[in-house]
Amino acid sequence: MTSTASQYVEAVVRRAREPMEPAHFEPDWADQPRRYKVYPGAPEWPLPPGTDIEAGPLAAGLFPGVPGSPDGALPGQATAGPLALESLSALLRQTFGLLTRRLRITGNTRIGDPTWYQDAAWSRGTASGGGLYPLEIYWVSGPSGPLLPGIYYYASARHALRRLLAGDVTGQVHAALPGHPEVLATDQFLLVTVKFWKNSFKYNSFCYHVVTMDLGALLASWQLWNAAAGLPGQPALWFDEEALNRLLNLDTTAESTMAVVPLPPGTKPPAAGPPHPAAVAVRHTERERSRVVLRFPQVEAVHAAAVAASPLPPPAGTIDDARAVPRPPGEAPGISLPAPRPAALTAGLSQALRQRRSSFGAFSGHPALGPADASTLLAAAAACGLRCDAGGAAVTRLAVFVNHVEGIAAGAYDYRPEQNQLTAIPGPPTGMFLQRHYFLDNYNLEQAAMVVAVIARPAAVISAVGDRGYRLVNAATGAIAQALYLAAAACGVGCGAVLGFDNVAIAERLGFAATDERALLLIMVGPERQGAADFDFRLA
Repeated sequence: MTSTASQYVEAVVRRAREPMEPAHFEPDWADQPRRYKVYPGAPEWPLPPGTDIEAGPLAAGLFPGVPGSPDGALPGQATAGPLALESLSALLRQTFGLLTRRLRITGNTRIGDPTWYQDAAWSRGTASGGGLYPLEIYWVSGPSGPLLPGIYYYASARHALRRLLAGDVTGQVHAALPGHPEVLATDQFLLVTVKFWKNSFKYNSFCYHVVTMDLGALLASWQLWNAAAGLPGQPALWFDEEALNRLLNLDTTAESTMAVVPLPPGTKPPAAGPPHPAAVAVRHTERERSRVVLRFPQVEAVHAAAVAASPLPPPAGTIDDARAVPRPPGEAPGISLPAPRPAALTAGLSQALRQRRSSFGAFSGHPALGPADASTLLAAAAACGLRCDAGGAAVTRLAVFVNHVEGIAAGAYDYRPEQNQLTAIPGPPTGMFLQRHYFLDNYNLEQAAMVVAVIARPAAVISAVGDRGYRLVNAATGAIAQALYLAAAACGVGCGAVLGFDNVAIAERLGFAATDERALLLIMVGPERQGAADFDFRLA
């Protein structure tokens, strides 16, 4: 019997040919939800600016220990040590706070007039797949932390904390992660939730596919930050979700905790005595802007199946046989790429987060992308596998549509990171093919130097670890997108990720339509047209 999550994946990958319900859905833009949650009456604490601390070199996060990666610390770089409010503020601000206002004219649609404040578009360090940034961040702090123990909501628009509960409830977080003995070593946690309506108001039943990639993009930003700063920390995706939702006073069908990230403990000693009983929970509730909030059965069904999963993480090695691996090469010899150049990514991660943006119609095939840059970008994408409580095995692989790379013929290729090679996939030309099977008009895919396809075997992963494995696959996909965005920013080229394409046609052209592999995301990279006007509107 096919699982709920597997059925949802198939509906997603076939939606270009068999539309998901409700067909012909149109968003009510006048009644869209707020971009930022509001908790009336919750006391607020402004955070330090968070811009004077450098995470560390991007290359050190992507390629730790690789020759050519920078070894020295940058001025003001975060380092391992007890949790301080300044370092937490920098992590939150640079990865998910507002950094700049976007005023460049692009090929994007539905942006209104960005010169008017009510239509203003703001940039964050972490990419989002549309909608209105549905991720929310809560900080659960115990006695060792820099503030009064309690639960704090990160109000990203104001770069501030809103205290929703006072008191040490970290015992409840420990209890919700029974298969994670390492969490007992700390009393500081970031909880990442997804508010579905902030995406489904626009994407309806397609929402769950998008927001689980958003989750991976944020976790990748934190993973790179920790690696660059030499900090520990690994997100948990398996835990008692309902228990944490009750703690945060969330309706699981509307908003749910999808990741728990342990932080280093603070400098203060923990208080003696038992934690608060399970009855203690947040009482504040969010004030919703939308007059009508719609619900979508497919989203609720796949979410319910994931929530019902065991809170225990899968045993080591469980997903090893569910990985996506390149097929055996054919008769054509592989094309060896130049060695990746970690030195090209010596810019700080903080700088890359500030410069990250989507290219939206700005790609240009002239000049072509250099092969060394192509190699570095692909290596960065392959290196940023999401490391979590499901183990370190990569569940994704990459294929590449080459359009404009010096010395490499246009066409489709499998990428083999261990050999740093491209292997040609026979078939017709890919330039017009890509544009024909893309739904929107905000990108010219043929003008991108490379279009990277992220491929996985979602049904195999779900079969191995249950329906929550679908989140794992999509989070790993989102992590790759974020790694490519940051690497492209550091290399001075453009980047853009798209979900609106005919997955079946892409699978047919890449030669795996008859297998259980699925192309989940397309990410474009390459030079942009020169001379486009822009406006420098940095907030910090």
